[in-house]
Amino acid sequence: MRAVVMYAPGDVRVDQTERPTIVEPTDAIIRLAATCICGSDLWPYRGDDEVDHQPMGHEYVGVVEEIGSQVTSLTVGDFVVGTFFSSDNTCEICRAGYQTHCVHRGPGAVPGAQAEYARIPHADGTLVATPGMPDDDLVPSLLAASDVLGTGWFAAVAAEVGPGKTVAVVGDGAVGLLGVLAARQLGAERIIAMSRHADRQALAREFGATDIVEERGDEGVARIKELTGGLGAHSTIEAVGTQESMMQAIRATRAGGHVGYVGVAHDVSLPGEELFFSGVHLHGGPAPVRRFLPDLIQLIWDREIDPGRVFDLTLPLDQAAEGYRAMDERRAIKVLLTV
Repeated sequence: MRAVVMYAPGDVRVDQTERPTIVEPTDAIIRLAATCICGSDLWPYRGDDEVDHQPMGHEYVGVVEEIGSQVTSLTVGDFVVGTFFSSDNTCEICRAGYQTHCVHRGPGAVPGAQAEYARIPHADGTLVATPGMPDDDLVPSLLAASDVLGTGWFAAVAAEVGPGKTVAVVGDGAVGLLGVLAARQLGAERIIAMSRHADRQALAREFGATDIVEERGDEGVARIKELTGGLGAHSTIEAVGTQESMMQAIRATRAGGHVGYVGVAHDVSLPGEELFFSGVHLHGGPAPVRRFLPDLIQLIWDREIDPGRVFDLTLPLDQAAEGYRAMDERRAIKVLLTV
């Protein structure tokens, strides 16, 4: 089968690899209908994370081709949406809603989903079947639910977004933009999107942003304070993962407010004294997308939300290297790969 492999930073290829097979009785093999490139894939692409011949991809939708003998909730032919960490969805941590920390999950995210086929461990807990075979135009939104929609949604929940709240969103990639959508769905009164890019600003407004702030760092914080009567946002979504973005999020939040952080942290160090006196709550980490997936699938199925709008470039799997370049050069928000 064809699969995307990152040989080294900046070196992405489509190789012929072995089609996966059932290893554990709880596995499923799916034939991918669509996959995509994640903003987090750019960390190794840019050399910020080590990479050496790594099969790429952790966002996926597709059709079940084969199931292990202990899989009970799925049948061959089901169209499914999967999450980027496998989980059995039955352990005590999963039942508390933190499936990304499942005690049986195994190491790392589900690997190699930028491919024609993928093996999914703990299939009963990791995959959710859609109500039927989706129309083609729903596939991008269902694919978004696999990671970026669920991650943006978790960020909003972690930030205690709700009716009457003012929400600031740090980061205008797919997760930040879908954090805007989630905040709107959760009833936020005012949503301030921080973005310097006209196309992303426009999509943020379509998703529900009421204000745009182009400034960054201390200037961005000052602008948020100006818009909120000097207090700061009730809820702030941090969707980048750098030192600057984290401090910008914390400083833009009022005392007693909440920061939901989902940007994959790289060299982030929090000053203890400033945090102590800020009065700000912090909650986040790798999003437990599985917690939200059934409800998100239904919202998409009922056409109440259209998160697939974040895909502004579609390429065949064989052109994955161009997709990585486009996202790295910010010519694309998010690239969908057809299989």
